[in-house]
Amino acid sequence: MSVTTEHYRLLVIEDEVDIRRAVSAALRDHHPAIIEASTGAAGVGAVDSSRPDLIILDLGLPDIDGIDVCKRIRATTAAPIIVLTARHGESDTVALLNAGADDYITKPFSTQELAARVSAQLRRSRAPRSRYGVILADGLSIDLHRRQASRDDVVIRLTPIEWELLSVLVSDPGRVFTHQQIFAAVWKRSFGDARLYLRVHVTNLRRKIELNPADPRLVITEPGVGYRFILTP
Repeated sequence: MSVTTEHYRLLVIEDEVDIRRAVSAALRDHHPAIIEASTGAAGVGAVDSSRPDLIILDLGLPDIDGIDVCKRIRATTAAPIIVLTARHGESDTVALLNAGADDYITKPFSTQELAARVSAQLRRSRAPRSRYGVILADGLSIDLHRRQASRDDVVIRLTPIEWELLSVLVSDPGRVFTHQQIFAAVWKRSFGDARLYLRVHVTNLRRKIELNPADPRLVITEPGVGYRFILTP
């Protein structure tokens, strides 16, 4: 599915004028409908009034903490949120993803990388869901209704935990799921060493579904944060 970029409305919430202008300039050729906001309050108001298709949100805002802004935005829209952050701690990244962000990029960043992230999130948000509940990626077929994965028409035998893990990741391809989000969804509890559990089961899952488990193309690690599933052609 091709993305008709001129139909998308983007909102950039960033208090630093130079960064805001650079971001808008880098995206405007493909996304001419760009709204700018310099504070958290203005950004939340712009979401309500303009209904953007994607939001780029800086965490270091002068009036409201960026994570709180992210929570407020997520409460009113399902549009993708990409966070710009100068915070490099794992706890900050996990907190913003738990607050509803879909992706993040740390400062300093290249505008080319940001543009690529924007395009990927727009494709993900607009991608039609298969009416039959079948996802195809890198030669792997995942049938959500039959709870079955196969490659070359050969069924891959997954344990219940491996299937639940795969189901969570493919429920929103491209989205970063934190260790705790996956752990709570699969094991249905909040206690336990989420990273240890996932490290073992993700390794086993990759051995079964990846063409080259040592160089995975489907289940991608976000170091210190979690995992995401990529719809590789």
